Amino acid sequence: MSSTTSVRGRGFTLIEVMIVIAIAGVLAVLAIVGVRNYLVTAKTAEAKQTVGAITRTAITQYERERDISEILSGAGLLAANTHLLCTSATPVPLAFSSVEGKKYQPSSAPGLDFNSGSTLAGWQCLGFSISQPIYFQYSYQVGGSYVSQGLPGAPLPSGEGFEVGAVGDLRGDGQTYTIARTGEVHDGEIVTSTAIYTNIDSD
Repeated sequence: MSSTTSVRGRGFTLIEVMIVIAIAGVLAVLAIVGVRNYLVTAKTAEAKQTVGAITRTAITQYERERDISEILSGAGLLAANTHLLCTSATPVPLAFSSVEGKKYQPSSAPGLDFNSGSTLAGWQCLGFSISQPIYFQYSYQVGGSYVSQGLPGAPLPSGEGFEVGAVGDLRGDGQTYTIARTGEVHDGEIVTSTAIYTNIDSD
């Protein structure tokens, strides 16, 4: 008479299952944090590129030889000075709430957003515009009211100069990102800050 013996495989204990679940949970949290940081880095890259582009257009417009009649159209300007900084531009978007945790689509209508200003003032003077949606509020200021003013380590221009700034709240959680670059006029030439200033402020 023969007998058969069945061998059962050993199962996982409750503790082993809990350890596996805990490890999976930690990995999931790390993945979520990594993706969020990647998205923030990608969005701030937009601002750094745009701030750099606006700075370059400000330099180009300053170095441009302007027509004398064009310069005399502005009150108080001297015909002898053919190199002029474009005066301040209206921030785009005008309301910061438009970029709090969301994108803003600039208007293409005449006189609005990047189409505002004149020959000697604002975005039209700079000849700069963006047509795609943006995560940041962009500004170009001359002589004060700088977005980086009062922030530690901010490279504020002294004398005749300008600041190109970008401020955003990428998650809509009150944590603002400020990115700025400055330029100053020295001996008829613009000298820009050697680096783009970046600051993260949590309310």
